[in-house]
Amino acid sequence: MKAIRLRAGKERSLQRRHPWVFEGSIERGRADPGETVRVEAADGSFLAWGAYSPQSMIRVRAWSFSEAERIDRDFFQRRVAQAVGLRVRLPIASDGLRLVHGEADGLPGLIVDRYADTLCAQFLAAGVERWKDVIAESLLASTGLSKLYERSDASVRGLEGLEPRSGWLRGEGDTELTIREHGWRLTLDVANGHKTGFYLDQRDNRARFAELVRHFGSRRVLNCYCYTGGFTVAALAGGAAEVTSVDSSAPALERVQAHVRLNGFSAAASTCVDTDVNQFLRQSLEAGRSFDAIVLDPPKFAPTAAHAERAARAYKDINRLALKLLAPGGLLLTFSCSGGINADLFHKIVAGAAIDAGVDGAILQRLEGACDHPTTLLFPEGEYLKGLAVLKS
Repeated sequence: MKAIRLRAGKERSLQRRHPWVFEGSIERGRADPGETVRVEAADGSFLAWGAYSPQSMIRVRAWSFSEAERIDRDFFQRRVAQAVGLRVRLPIASDGLRLVHGEADGLPGLIVDRYADTLCAQFLAAGVERWKDVIAESLLASTGLSKLYERSDASVRGLEGLEPRSGWLRGEGDTELTIREHGWRLTLDVANGHKTGFYLDQRDNRARFAELVRHFGSRRVLNCYCYTGGFTVAALAGGAAEVTSVDSSAPALERVQAHVRLNGFSAAASTCVDTDVNQFLRQSLEAGRSFDAIVLDPPKFAPTAAHAERAARAYKDINRLALKLLAPGGLLLTFSCSGGINADLFHKIVAGAAIDAGVDGAILQRLEGACDHPTTLLFPEGEYLKGLAVLKS
């Protein structure tokens, strides 16, 4: 077994069971992509077993902190079964759910979502790529399913020295799927949709938005960066009379309208606008428009903390415009999925936007990802989705 020796003083994060070892922490040692290595402190004592990635800044991702554990087929079968077993115990109002959430489930670099009878997986790091066949077999055995689609086409694979891959890994079938969520029907395409096809992490927030729209009687709703319209359906389910959905993807907007019809709502209540969100917000403000509720769910502006300052300006600008567009007593649901923006910073950004807009508001609720996207105590970086429900004064 190959060993990786850390520099003196660099062992503390692993001793606290943080699963990443960065390139600059390593004194000596190397291995093949995805190969299991023994990670040692400067004095040679054991710290962890991990997967080595020679091209990534995250040079080792820890599998286990137990020296007695063996990283073999049984290990991955156990880890997958534990992840699936946890989801069985969770109160999830959908047949679309996340089964494996990377580091939070002890499987760094692996994302697996279940959509009804089909699994969709992303193998995003060298370690899980090396054990892909074993993991695939374990997923099917633990779920009793036969279809597994691979969407390992995210740009982060390039940082691992891995080529993008997409297609059926096990079984075959239609990539157009339908799931049920809170009584709604929502469709997706695992082959061509964002990530694995759908944003399951917003499931509980969509339900909460429907409740808030109903409670506050929000008639005119704006859904920005709407993708395929999950929040649009939620707004209509909450009794909204008019929902404007804005995105720069024509195929996504076509699916928004299909979702409106599929769930029995009037097509006349839904308007889709194919344009840049920032431009739409500015033009709406100039036109004197206002809305009773607005959702801001933008893409990742800050993938790392190094991008935080520039991203903060972008988040502040869209929140400032949205707050100015809200009618008095209006509701804002605003989110960031950027790992480089933590919850405290996001709060400060939205507060700064309110100051610049000349308004105030009450935070009704702090929002996060659904419970099948867990954040563990020892890996705070896993808390990527954060949001605020704000009632404008």
